[in-house]
Amino acid sequence: MINFQSYNILGIRVDAVDMETALAQMEEFIKSRKPHLVVTADASGVVMAQTDPELHRIMNSADLVTPDSTGILWAAKQLGYSLPQRVSGVDIVDLLCGRAAAGGYSVFLLGSAPGVADAAAGELKRRYPGLNIAGCHHGYFKSEESNSIAQMVRDAKPDILFVAFGIPRQEKWITRYKREMNVPVSIGVGGTFDVISGNVKRAPVWMQRRGLEWLHRLIMNPRKYKKCLTLPVFMAMVKKAKRRMQG
Repeated sequence: MINFQSYNILGIRVDAVDMETALAQMEEFIKSRKPHLVVTADASGVVMAQTDPELHRIMNSADLVTPDSTGILWAAKQLGYSLPQRVSGVDIVDLLCGRAAAGGYSVFLLGSAPGVADAAAGELKRRYPGLNIAGCHHGYFKSEESNSIAQMVRDAKPDILFVAFGIPRQEKWITRYKREMNVPVSIGVGGTFDVISGNVKRAPVWMQRRGLEWLHRLIMNPRKYKKCLTLPVFMAMVKKAKRRMQG
């Protein structure tokens, strides 16, 4: 395990890692050959965890928890902590696949609507020639099919499993089947396959840098308004925690 600090954001552990450290830690997990869960923590996930004991427990027991939003970085600053940078799911998938192609690791893409994971896999292979895609499967399966899906992943023997079911389903599903699948690195990546496949456009860089990616997502998909509504709730909770810390 690489040494790094961790901070408590509203009762959730967030590791103070930059992208390079996170990727290096995941490569260490791969070399260990033991199953590990990586969580990308954003404001909505932290808010959900306040009323979902199972998610709360999963996030705090994960092997690596990255700061996956400007909201998390803002909260850390408010609470007197220092997080080096945002380490988002979509960037992890892209950069980790680059390392996988160079290091000979295989990846499995599970989730999103039928055809999306395959399209994302095709784009990743285009970006990183030689990338070994161990398998792809959509996320629109019945709960009673979960065992067979987990067995499919196990049989494919990937080094890295990306699961795009959305929070909290992806984290709960990985935790339920982690040991059975025996994948060194499993990580929930939300809507990443839609972005990589080109189905959804990512926010312009200037919006990402100003912490406005959430606004771009809302404009592109107004159905995401419920997730965006967690932002003011998160901010209010952080302000309250800050007041408690100040006595």
